[in-house]
Amino acid sequence: MKTIIHFFFILFFAVTLTASAQAQNAPAGAWKAETGNTHALMLIIPGYFSIITYDATGFKSTMGGTWDDNGITNIEFNSADSAQVGTRPEANVTFEGDNIVTTLGDKTTTWTRIDDGNSPMAGVWQITGRENNGTMNTMQPGDRKTIKILTGTKFQWIAMNTKTGQFFGSGGGAYTFENGVYTEKIEFFSRDNSRVGATLTFKGSVSGNKWDHSGKSSKGDPIHEEWTRK
Repeated sequence: MKTIIHFFFILFFAVTLTASAQAQNAPAGAWKAETGNTHALMLIIPGYFSIITYDATGFKSTMGGTWDDNGITNIEFNSADSAQVGTRPEANVTFEGDNIVTTLGDKTTTWTRIDDGNSPMAGVWQITGRENNGTMNTMQPGDRKTIKILTGTKFQWIAMNTKTGQFFGSGGGAYTFENGVYTEKIEFFSRDNSRVGATLTFKGSVSGNKWDHSGKSSKGDPIHEEWTRK
């Protein structure tokens, strides 16, 4: 498992290095690649990224964190190797328009763009409130947190502890947000692969950097949450 994560770990750092010579958000969006039977999804927004690997049997691994023009600045989560949390890796590859082409030894991998990250919802959102018994309770920021990364068409949520390196779970796939209805189609889920293929629909409204989100969870439990764009 660590081999898979390390492979894509290196690929992403190279993207950020080459992209720094272009506009900062040039690589922004969702990207896909395949290695054998393993699918990889890479989500990039200005300042943050994640990489997910999965196959027909289910979720394999995910990692991500912050980046700037000089490359990755901090790994915030890594489900395959928690020791990498808090580190800053080094590597080298190339970025070519709508393809990211990587060569490591005798192996060349091409990432294909899925979307360009162009969406009012694009960004990193952190859950900051949850309703309980009719009252929206504020969730104080801390080392343990749940975030949701959205590009133009793809999303991923991650529950983590950035201090201890603990990974609690992740899921994601495709989304739409139209006329106050936010819809997710699950393509990977670390906790329950039987949920892959399910579609979840929620009520939603966005005001500035606040997102009001309500409906039913993947278990069918009612939820009402507030998310804040970081």
